[in-house]
Amino acid sequence: MEWTVLLVAGTAVLVGAIVQGGVGFGLGLVAAPVVTMLDPGLMPGAIQVVNVTLPLFTLAAEWRRIDWRGLGWALLGRLPGSAIGALIVVYVSASTLGVMVGVMVLIAVGLTARALSVPRNGLTLTGAGFVSGITGTATGIGGPPIALVYQSAKGPQIRATLAGFFFLSAAQSLVILWAVDRLPARAVTSGLALIPCLIAGFLLSGPLRRYLDGGRVRAAILLVAAVSAATLIGQSLYG
Repeated sequence: MEWTVLLVAGTAVLVGAIVQGGVGFGLGLVAAPVVTMLDPGLMPGAIQVVNVTLPLFTLAAEWRRIDWRGLGWALLGRLPGSAIGALIVVYVSASTLGVMVGVMVLIAVGLTARALSVPRNGLTLTGAGFVSGITGTATGIGGPPIALVYQSAKGPQIRATLAGFFFLSAAQSLVILWAVDRLPARAVTSGLALIPCLIAGFLLSGPLRRYLDGGRVRAAILLVAAVSAATLIGQSLYG
């Protein structure tokens, strides 16, 4: 990566890592549109490289709080969703998908903002994993569907479960992108070059975690999900 591109993309990854370190998701929200604008040829591979790395730090700190049953259901839906996302990368413009998913997330945020919680069961988790697999593989932004299902959980459980989901999901996406010849070596090396910024962002996210764990996690999830959806729509329409 050129130094200017590395500086701008690294700053986006740092900010995204702070958000995800506190809320449980958000790295793709901040970093994916920036990397796309700087160099579309790096997407979605470069973001998936950082997506597979950041969850390891969260898991090292909070892995005991994982909801294993919920994680299993989400991953069950994620597998076919990733395959569809890969087909979209190869054969279909991701812009239409981005607008559709963004609108769906905004509607979901609007509906759930007035509710106490979203039902968290095998059906909703599998469906959220499926949608996340599609948009995560195709655009690098796959957090909102799963996060909305977990919005009523405690902060550590949200972060740990999402970290497990994101690690396995990003690894799966990288394999699928490689299999369909959409993972150039420069995307991988660029993603690796951004990891120091990712680590710095995670280390800086500690105060945000403590603040949100004081009963503010659900509001933060709804806010980040709404911003993520709006960003995805904007990226799809004007990127």
